[in-house]
Amino acid sequence: MRNKLFSHIKPFFKPLIALALMMVLTLGTAGDALAARSGGRMGGGSFSRSPSYSAPRTYSPGGGGGYYPRGGGYYPGGGGFGLPFLLPFFGFGGGVGSLFGIFIFIAIANFLVQSFRRVGAGNDTESLGYDNSQVSVARVQLGLLAQARELQTELNDLARTADTSTAEGRAQVLQESALALLRHPEYWVYGAGQFEKTGLALAEAKFNQLALAERSKFTEETLSNVNNQLRQASSNAALTAGGGQLAEATQAPSEYILVTLVVGFDGNLQLPTINSSDDMRQALRQIGSISSDRLLAVEVLWTPQAEGDTLTTDDLLAYYPDLKLI
Repeated sequence: MRNKLFSHIKPFFKPLIALALMMVLTLGTAGDALAARSGGRMGGGSFSRSPSYSAPRTYSPGGGGGYYPRGGGYYPGGGGFGLPFLLPFFGFGGGVGSLFGIFIFIAIANFLVQSFRRVGAGNDTESLGYDNSQVSVARVQLGLLAQARELQTELNDLARTADTSTAEGRAQVLQESALALLRHPEYWVYGAGQFEKTGLALAEAKFNQLALAERSKFTEETLSNVNNQLRQASSNAALTAGGGQLAEATQAPSEYILVTLVVGFDGNLQLPTINSSDDMRQALRQIGSISSDRLLAVEVLWTPQAEGDTLTTDDLLAYYPDLKLI
């Protein structure tokens, strides 16, 4: 009877053991993971409109000139140009018919001109000033050895002084951040990239999704400058865990610095698949070259930010599984 009962419950042993082991590992490292999550953030922007958009221009005849001078008709003399040639079968004549025919002529002429322009430009709606509502959203992540302490200093100083309330200021934040990363290739270890082109209506949701995913990995944003709202926590507050005790992770040396660039911009900028240092270098150069009139929104995030905080190998593997050795 006992053997029969054991044979029934035996299939459940392995899943239960695996679940118990997972809980032990999770709870056992929760304190360290929670302690090592200070982060910095800077950027801002808006997806309310595409900066390259301009309303298409259409011809609007002015009063007292253009195609219908006040003397009546295209040719002076009262007979009129439009009606006798365009709509002779309607039976209209005189000044009213002439004016009505001219309106139709202008509409047809405008339609033909716009059609020829589209064909001549190869259906390039952007060159005609139309908003095609296509926006690109990209994310580039770079993991560096913690010896690149000057990089943290550069990002901290930039966050404290940057003007993120203007498009020019945000473009400078992106350019300077990419440049700071490009200056330290000897510390590059891990990298990842993501690119997606979508409609303007969906681009903001995608951008927010990527930015929030990175922010959720921080216990606290200890330095933040978004849309010119500067917030900074004190070092003691940033490194203090529950109960007023200093975070245990500060007792061990930090191993890595992780920097994430999230951008939304008008246009198409196909990033390379990041599998090597050369791919990362190309991606950073492309991201950093986005002009202010194309840049819709940007967020630069990095961890650790607070002095004495750490990011270990276990943290990197647990919270950033998309990273590849470069």
